[in-house]
Amino acid sequence: MKEFAFKLNGAEYKCAVEEIEAGKTKVTVNGKVYEVETEAAAPAAKPAAKPAPVAPKAAPAAAPKAEAKANSQEPTANGQQVKSPLPGSVIKVLVSEGQAVKKGDTLLTLESMKMENAIMAEADGTVKQIAVTPGQNVMQDDLLIVLG
Repeated sequence: MKEFAFKLNGAEYKCAVEEIEAGKTKVTVNGKVYEVETEAAAPAAKPAAKPAPVAPKAAPAAAPKAEAKANSQEPTANGQQVKSPLPGSVIKVLVSEGQAVKKGDTLLTLESMKMENAIMAEADGTVKQIAVTPGQNVMQDDLLIVLG
């Protein structure tokens, strides 16, 4: 049996999940017993494998590796990937595929910890792919946009 206590709109509730059997669950809320029908959970979808970054042909010997890791935009054979610098929710996508952008242009707005963050282009280019939609949640390093 699992017990929970929570507040909802100022009212306190104490709940206990007593029995799970053949799609039926007994739940006690503030001393009152309810029988609830449950559905089998859908199997969790496996996350898509992220493409491995393509190493540049000639990297400068003095370039520290930590600097490349901190950069949220990585060049690849398909273009420059703009990745999420932190987990959050996409609020607005301000560009469209095929649109030319300049360094410093805002590509999209990402909300994280109740703050809006402008994700900007670090170089001139053309939007080749938009990998997110408004309202979508993203994790750190998830692909947002590809610039060509």
